Amino acid sequence: MRDGSGARDGSGVRDGSGVRDGSGARGGSGVRDGSGSRGVPAARTSSAASSSSSASPSVPPRPPIQRASVRGQILDALRAALVAGELAPGEVYSAPALGESFGVSATPVREAMQQLATEGAVEVVPNRGFRVVERGARELAELAEIRGLIEAPVMLRLARTLSVDDWEDLRPLAEETARAAAVGCRATYAEADRAFHRAILALAGNEQLVRIADDLHRRAQWPLGGSPTARARLELMADAAQHLALLDALSAQDLSAVDALLREHFVSM
Repeated sequence: MRDGSGARDGSGVRDGSGVRDGSGARGGSGVRDGSGSRGVPAARTSSAASSSSSASPSVPPRPPIQRASVRGQILDALRAALVAGELAPGEVYSAPALGESFGVSATPVREAMQQLATEGAVEVVPNRGFRVVERGARELAELAEIRGLIEAPVMLRLARTLSVDDWEDLRPLAEETARAAAVGCRATYAEADRAFHRAILALAGNEQLVRIADDLHRRAQWPLGGSPTARARLELMADAAQHLALLDALSAQDLSAVDALLREHFVSM
């Protein structure tokens, strides 16, 4: 053992300015913990934090990025074009060409088309673009059957429990489908049609049900084959009339009438 400024005890620990503890850590301005990392002295930490705080300017709020909004608008426009038959089944469309027609870059168009591909509306054609899927009567009939299996039991259950006032709140939506059908615009009617069905199913309080049913409904609205007149205005008006009749039956809790109307509604789509 040494004394003085370089004294050592039995463990080899030095005192003074170069003190070491048993683990080998040094004190003073170069403190290390057991892992060997060098710490920052308290005085310097306080000074650095104060300096950093005073030197950092406040960041002004930034406007929200609009890219997702553009993509969503393009997706809505493409869906409307599909329903209206403006994007012809079997035809291939490139993202740059569509982007030019929309006045945007190809990127949001490509992203929207990828979403439509996951929904089964289009298919990717490598190095060319996206082909609108040709859909037959069988596929549409299958979608209608699935919709009936999902929606009909829910509506029948709701008919047993809801009041007349609950159903009357939905009458403006049913009347909106009639007005849209009279105009003859399939894209406008498609939105009103889905809004009416969503509102009914939402009364069940099951968000997943509403989401799945709405997705099936959207897919069922794409035109049959390549004809933009697959569902003429008279057919749309007949479909809308069923909405009003269904609402009357639901209000009256006439379960047999509700069941019959639903069978006709989904079969006739």
